[in-house]
Amino acid sequence: MSPVRKFQVTFDCAEPERVARFWCEVLGYVVPPPPAGFATWDAYDRSLPADRQGAAFACSDPSGEGPRLFFQRVPEGKAVKNRMHLDVRVGTGLVGEERLAALKAECARLEALGATCVQVLLADEENESCIAMQDVEGNEFCLD
Repeated sequence: MSPVRKFQVTFDCAEPERVARFWCEVLGYVVPPPPAGFATWDAYDRSLPADRQGAAFACSDPSGEGPRLFFQRVPEGKAVKNRMHLDVRVGTGLVGEERLAALKAECARLEALGATCVQVLLADEENESCIAMQDVEGNEFCLD
């Protein structure tokens, strides 16, 4: 059997720091300390060649359990739906109206941070409710 491996989730985006800080708020993640010799990430960024400034940013789970998130600047904009997306688990263990209320409350919090609600998918005979959303650059994710 293969060993379980740690992994990082990488986002292609236009503004890495902006998107990273959004996801810090969504997930309770933190920005790691700047590299040795730099008091701040801004100081580190200014030390890079002009074409690399603002090109990447990262955040991580403060408990060390979840994957690191890495955000890299790419020249092209988002053109189609993501082939993969994150499900942010805010309704685990909840059903019916209680679940929907928790999802809607989190949706409102994330909209205030710049997210967009795309569609509220109500429970049916097979699935509980979830909400399809987009982050500050249009990347799809779900509140589940």
